[in-house]
Amino acid sequence: MRKHILHRLLLGVLTLFLVSVLIFAGTELLPGDVASAILGQNGTPETIAALRTQLGLDQPAFQRYLSWLAGVMQGDLGNSLASGRPISDELLPRLANTLFLATYAAVIAIPLAVTLGIASAIWRGSWFDRLANTLTLLSISVPEFFVGYLLVIFFAIRLTWFPSLALVDPDASLSEQLYNCTLPMLTLVLVVLAHMLRMTRASVGAVMSSSYIETAVLKGIPKWRIVLGHALPNALAPIINVVAFNLAYLVVGVILVEVVFVYPGIGQLMVDAVTKRDLPVVQACGLLFGGTYILLNTVADLLAIWCNPRLRHAR
Repeated sequence: MRKHILHRLLLGVLTLFLVSVLIFAGTELLPGDVASAILGQNGTPETIAALRTQLGLDQPAFQRYLSWLAGVMQGDLGNSLASGRPISDELLPRLANTLFLATYAAVIAIPLAVTLGIASAIWRGSWFDRLANTLTLLSISVPEFFVGYLLVIFFAIRLTWFPSLALVDPDASLSEQLYNCTLPMLTLVLVVLAHMLRMTRASVGAVMSSSYIETAVLKGIPKWRIVLGHALPNALAPIINVVAFNLAYLVVGVILVEVVFVYPGIGQLMVDAVTKRDLPVVQACGLLFGGTYILLNTVADLLAIWCNPRLRHAR
């Protein structure tokens, strides 16, 4: 078990390093000049050259990457080119908002998806199973921003049940914050629910065809006890992986949802930084997204190993 844990952790660190290289290289390949974009029409060749020197843009890309990586490893993400403030001061409040929305959606989506997936596996081939498959296929086929606009049209404009914009007030109570974030939460739930439900149904259904399950059926054990007591524990590994993948999506793939509802999270901050060509902020947001995705997938791999007795115990 220690060997598998160490192996996964080393792979996670290596992957995060490669992600940092790709993020920095991607921002370097963007067209245009950052100094010219900041100064705009008022920039002269002299002021542009002076600003490039001030920002360190006159140095080779490899040297700038090493300086950026050294700062990140020390917890220094640099300063924003647009505001001049430390990036961490702008990032942390936005990160708290994104994690709040992701947690809100996960608390609703994960138990609902696992329960519906188990129910579909128990009543495989019934009208409930066919209805769940149809709705999940429809949910997967529709992009999240379109789902968000539909929810705004029906629940915010026509029915006026919820606000169309996800306002965040630090002084508001928890119930008010949950109410204001209901529509973006529903959008995320509808997007991630389908993947987890289908994987839960497929994993439990595959185990249900095993011989020991047939033996339990012949013994007269109720089907719900067979599923919960025998099939589900052996189907946990793929379910854990898909849950971790969708948890990562709730944090990493929330950009479009935050833009639709003007939610002040990391995704909205990254879009604003791209518009202003604030490359240090874009790099910080991209590294945060990559680190979150790698961390959750590493945790999922470790949990999958822990759920497998053949890997957990020495032979």
